[in-house]
Amino acid sequence: MKRKLKNSELNRLSVEEFKEVKKLPIVVVLDNIRSLNNIGSVFRTSDAFLLEKIYLCGITAQPPHRDIHKTALGATESLEWEYVEDTLDCVKRLQAEGYHCCAIEQAENSVMLNDFDHSKYDKIAVIFGNEVKGVQQEVINLCEECIEIPQLGTKHSLNISVSAGVVLWELFSKKVD
Repeated sequence: MKRKLKNSELNRLSVEEFKEVKKLPIVVVLDNIRSLNNIGSVFRTSDAFLLEKIYLCGITAQPPHRDIHKTALGATESLEWEYVEDTLDCVKRLQAEGYHCCAIEQAENSVMLNDFDHSKYDKIAVIFGNEVKGVQQEVINLCEECIEIPQLGTKHSLNISVSAGVVLWELFSKKVD
């Protein structure tokens, strides 16, 4: 028989411990995300996988906000984040800091997520785009590559929070090998 663990048995880090622990060299850039729930979900996922930072760009809302907090469950307090008005400026800055910038997008010559070789890069930035328009074309043009999540069904569209979960898990699972 398997017993569900109690919250007290999960060995959760405190906010202070989280801020001190070594992070994975991965950052998330949110490019004009409309949904406050999606923003909160990405915070929560990024916290779970010990990512370095989230950049909120363009119309992407910033904490504190009730609807972000509802899905982030406190991750806005543990995870480092910064607002940058222009996504292009953010990507240029990350590239200058040595990040390999990857738009998460369906695009010509994209690399399928399961084929993406993360081992070639010390630091990775993943850019997730607007729920309707995706990552801005100008941002795609600036990125070193596009990563696409393989999809075989009829929709070929995933919610931003689901996409972030899939991509970040894949990167996390390979980085901690």
